[in-house]
Amino acid sequence: MKVKILTIFPEIFPGFLGYSLTGKALDKGLWQLETVNIRDYAFDKHGSVDDTPCGGGAGMIMRPDVLDAAIKANYKQGRLIYMSPRGEPLTQAKVHELSLEEEITVICGRFEGIDERVIEARQIEEISIGDYILTGGEQAAMIMLDAIIRLIPGVLGNSESTTDESFETGLLEHPQYTRPIVWDGREVPEVLLSGHHQNIATWRHEKSIEVTKRKRPDLYKKYLDSKKV
Repeated sequence: MKVKILTIFPEIFPGFLGYSLTGKALDKGLWQLETVNIRDYAFDKHGSVDDTPCGGGAGMIMRPDVLDAAIKANYKQGRLIYMSPRGEPLTQAKVHELSLEEEITVICGRFEGIDERVIEARQIEEISIGDYILTGGEQAAMIMLDAIIRLIPGVLGNSESTTDESFETGLLEHPQYTRPIVWDGREVPEVLLSGHHQNIATWRHEKSIEVTKRKRPDLYKKYLDSKKV
């Protein structure tokens, strides 16, 4: 997968994506990263990319002419995404969908956002990582990319790592344990030491349901609805 990032802070990347499994995958060429400085497409010597909002109000808005010039020069194919708090929520299903793309281009906004006209003209897809506001889209882009990259074949050593996780089955993941068997007076559940794979699988599924029902009743309701269908 090739990833293009349009940002006014290209030096932020790859950030934490350059470490651990995603970093090793980048070194191996399992995914490629190209950063584009939007300021390079400004029309003045100061590299101005923003202006005051029409109608008044606080903050600044990224200019459509500058941003569109950056898009025209660098966007070739694939998904064109803008990280936005008003966008479609990022889910594991969406992550799977994006991991199949050969190329994605991500726009990282700053200030109070970008001019609506460029979103309309370029039919830019908006994605949100949650109901909160960040100082810029770079952080959101890296979180989204981390979720996508780990699904690329060869990035994770164990293929089961991506199938037995929270959200993959519509439920949160079951509790996990490791050695020592007894810690602080607390023991690992006996069933996990039994070696009986079917009993372990049943226990884990039951615990996933229990945890989801208690911690995320909204997810549990969706899970029940999917079972009805």
